[in-house]
Amino acid sequence: MQVFTDLAEVPDDFGPSVVTIGNFDGVHRGHQAVLGRLVRLARADSRAAVAVTFDPHPALVHRPESAPELITGLADRLELLARTGLDAVLVVRYSLEFAEQSPEEFVTRYLTGALGARSVVVGHDVRFGRANAGTLATMVDLGGRHGFEVVAVDDVGECAPQDDGAGDRWSSSAARALIAEGDVAQAADVLGRPHRVRGVVVHGDARGRELGFPTANLGGIDGMVPADGVYAGWLRRPGLADREPDHPDVVLPAAISIGTNPTFDGVERRVEAYVLDRTDLDLYGEEVVLEMVQHLRPTVRFDGIDALVTQMTDDVVRARAALLS
Repeated sequence: MQVFTDLAEVPDDFGPSVVTIGNFDGVHRGHQAVLGRLVRLARADSRAAVAVTFDPHPALVHRPESAPELITGLADRLELLARTGLDAVLVVRYSLEFAEQSPEEFVTRYLTGALGARSVVVGHDVRFGRANAGTLATMVDLGGRHGFEVVAVDDVGECAPQDDGAGDRWSSSAARALIAEGDVAQAADVLGRPHRVRGVVVHGDARGRELGFPTANLGGIDGMVPADGVYAGWLRRPGLADREPDHPDVVLPAAISIGTNPTFDGVERRVEAYVLDRTDLDLYGEEVVLEMVQHLRPTVRFDGIDALVTQMTDDVVRARAALLS
């Protein structure tokens, strides 16, 4: 998948294409359904399948004090978008200046001018251009004047019904609420994959190593950190995967701890992962991805080291059962 971060990077002869626009935070199952349809439309007409997305999220520019926490950072968003079969993504640097474009200026500069759009796939509630003045009707009118068809898609679907028969929309807000509660298993149902965070392994207090459970502490975390607690999950090493995709240490089972280490009167919230049964790994300075599979327990304060080690040993047993059984 090609990634363009500026209009100048788009080849002059790019297109014809089928284009959609959106933030795609989390690239959840609803996004995947819409993007899958776009890719099928593009393949049927031998056109490029393209998504236009924004960085930073528009809410962070217009209302930073109340903007939602993002599920995925840009690196993971692009990786997940690539999995849908897209040929290209244009990442638009969102700013107040960009937001002042009229709906027609946005369409003619980005969609038809740069990307050669012949079809534009949007939701019925699409809004674009200055003050969100552009609507589906606006897009259809612009399509008639600038030579592209508009494909309007229905809402992105429903999650699996609950016991009472009710469903919840596949949406970023639904996934975000579940992650905030630590319900990563249900969040995975919305996302279509385990929730992930990304960061660089940094030096911590070395307490885990002293206790027999050396952990990889993450710094510069990208992605929404779930509620405090202990989780079963996977530690992925994208750099190693690029160099040696078949290496057995590319994906490793882990017990992941999120919290302030209350047993040691900690105040700084940390994310750290113990790779099961491994004390030989040197991950310092390496970027890793943690995928949360199952919440094992909340964070609690223990009355001494022995009680903590006993609990950590049980955490490892439960994580192993959740991941490898």
